[in-house]
Amino acid sequence: MAGIYAKELEVAQLAVQRASQLTKRVFHEKAKGTVSKDDKSPVTIGDFGAQALIIAALQANFPGDEIVAEEESAQLRADAPLRDQIWELVRTTQLDNVAAEGLLGGVVPDADAMLDIIDKGNSAGGARGRIWAIDPIDGTKGFLRGGQYAVCLALMVDGDVKVGVLGCPNLPVDDAAPLTAGIGANQTDDDGRGVIFSAVLGQGATSRPLGTGALLDGKKIAMKPVDELSSATFCESVESGHSNQSESAQIGQKLGITKPSVRMDSQAKYGSIARGAGDIYLRLPTSKTYQEKIWDHAAGELIVREAGGQVTDTTGSRLDFSVGRTLASNRGVVAAPAAIHGQVLTAVQEVLGQKE
Repeated sequence: MAGIYAKELEVAQLAVQRASQLTKRVFHEKAKGTVSKDDKSPVTIGDFGAQALIIAALQANFPGDEIVAEEESAQLRADAPLRDQIWELVRTTQLDNVAAEGLLGGVVPDADAMLDIIDKGNSAGGARGRIWAIDPIDGTKGFLRGGQYAVCLALMVDGDVKVGVLGCPNLPVDDAAPLTAGIGANQTDDDGRGVIFSAVLGQGATSRPLGTGALLDGKKIAMKPVDELSSATFCESVESGHSNQSESAQIGQKLGITKPSVRMDSQAKYGSIARGAGDIYLRLPTSKTYQEKIWDHAAGELIVREAGGQVTDTTGSRLDFSVGRTLASNRGVVAAPAAIHGQVLTAVQEVLGQKE
C-alpha cells in the first residue's frame, strides 16, 4: 500500500536519477582532467543543468511548492554560449531518459524556459508550507576528481524534513561494500557503481541502483550496530576547510577508534553510514561565523535518522531546517547510530570544550 508522500518520493527519485545522469554525462564529456572551478567549469555546467531538470519535475507535479536552490540564471543570461552548452546537455539527457518522462513529467522545452526554471529556486525557506531544497552537485571537488559527489533533494513541510533523496553516481551499488581510503577519488561510474538513497519520515530508508528509465528495485537499509567503538569507522570531509580534521582525530582517540578516518566529499557520507558502510560522520565547525546551507544536509539527515541513526549539532540539538536557507541555529554535525550517539557527542563536546 502506498504511504503518505508516495508521489513526492517517486517524483523526487526520478528527478534525482535524471539529474544524476546529466552529471555523469558532464563528467565524461567535459570534466576529466579538470581541477579548477572557474566560471565555465564542468561543475558550473552540471549545477545549472541538474537544477533545471529537478525544478522542471517539481513544478510539473507540485506547482504550488516553493524551492530553495543554489543557482540563479543571471550568469547564463549574460553568456549565450554557456547557456546553449547547458541546454544541449539538458535536451539530450531528457531524450535518453524518455522511458521515465511519462512517469515524471516536467520536460524543459527550450533554452529560454530553462533559465526561467532555474530561477524558480529563489525561495527564502522558512517554517511555513512545503519547500524543496536542492543541491544539484554537492561535492564539487569530488565530482571533478572522479570521487564522491551527490545530487540532493529534500522536501520540508512546515520546517520538518519529510522526504529525502540522494543520487550518488560513484558509490558502490553493494550496500555491504566497506568504505576504503581511496573512495574519495578515482571512483568513476564503472559497472557496479551508482546508487540512490531515499527516505520518508516514519517509513525507513532505502537504497536502489541508479538507472536511466523507471526506478529499479530498492531495498531497506539500516545502520550497523557498533559493539566496540574502537572498531568504528569515521567519515569526514576531504577539504580541511569544511571540517576541523585535527579535532576529529582527537575525538577518535578519545573514543578509542583505531582506524584512520575515511575522507570523502558530499552527502555521500550520510548515505554511506546509513547503510552501514561507515559508522560516524562528523562535521566540526571551522569558524564561529560559518552557517551550513540547508541543501547540504536535509536529505542526508533524514536518511540517516530513518536508518536508525541520530543526527544533531555539536551542542546536541536537532538540525533546524525552519530558519531560512541556512542552519543558522546550529553548529556542526554529529551523526551516528542512535545507541552510541551519546558517547560520540560527549567526546565531541569534551574536545571542543578544550578550545573555549
